[in-house]
Amino acid sequence: MIYLKHLTAADFLLCMNIPLRIIHYTNSSLTFYILFCSLGAPLLFLNMYASILFMGYIAANRYMKIFYSSKTHFLMTAKASHIISMTTWVVLLTTSTPYTIMVLINRKPRPSKNCTCDYLISEPVKPLYRMSHAFAAIIFLSGLFSLVFFYYSASRRVLQVQQRQLASSNSKKLVKSRRNMLVLVIVFCFCFVPYHIVRIPYVILQGEVSVALLYLKEVAILISVSNICLDPLIYVFLCKEFRAQFNLKQIFCRESNRNTSILEEGDSEDHMKTINNTKATMGEVQSVREPSVQVVLSNMNPDKYKP
Repeated sequence: MIYLKHLTAADFLLCMNIPLRIIHYTNSSLTFYILFCSLGAPLLFLNMYASILFMGYIAANRYMKIFYSSKTHFLMTAKASHIISMTTWVVLLTTSTPYTIMVLINRKPRPSKNCTCDYLISEPVKPLYRMSHAFAAIIFLSGLFSLVFFYYSASRRVLQVQQRQLASSNSKKLVKSRRNMLVLVIVFCFCFVPYHIVRIPYVILQGEVSVALLYLKEVAILISVSNICLDPLIYVFLCKEFRAQFNLKQIFCRESNRNTSILEEGDSEDHMKTINNTKATMGEVQSVREPSVQVVLSNMNPDKYKP
């Protein structure tokens, strides 16, 4: 649950970065160009790699729940989760902040309106630029191999348990954990693998990048940002509280019951109106009959009927 909250925070910061990127492509201002390249772009990648790390932590937590189901490991406690999460943010901020400062101090003049942020990188910044990309590649590969390993190990564990005890409650929990890890692997591979595949030739051909590769990189970034839309799948499968708050079946049943009660109230009101109208009509008939009976009685001669 703690890692999911930090993953949500990374998604929220990434959402705040998207308008900045849109303005960058629609505005040719030099000031905004420098602002985006020194702040917006590093913030985008900071949140991307934060998402990668927190997905890896979630998978590791699920893995430990499968293999340490009888006892609680220290890394599974809330205290350890808080320490790991805060350390992750501190490390990411520590590595990205010097790059931002160096770009602002040692930036090159902008050669044209359509140039990318890489043109701002001067010679003093290039070593730091390569180090940041190497660090990012290590994070990505660590996250990818960890997720694949955790899912493979969980699948083997599930098969072993199912062979020994069929349809037990323990095997059902393991199958559910494996399914949750599969969701993590799918979201991770769909969002982050294309970008890092495109990034390899982009970094190698730093000064001689073709227009097609530039567009391909932007498409890959767009796909990586789509994890904002796919991460709710992780919340649904892995978080009971999230499912409880957004239980669609319960919402639809509640809405149906509300509509039924409204219809019943309407029917009861119509029924009461009909009864009241009937009573009023009967009262009018009774009031008409009483005077006519009195007239008949008054016209009758009582002496005529005396013996």
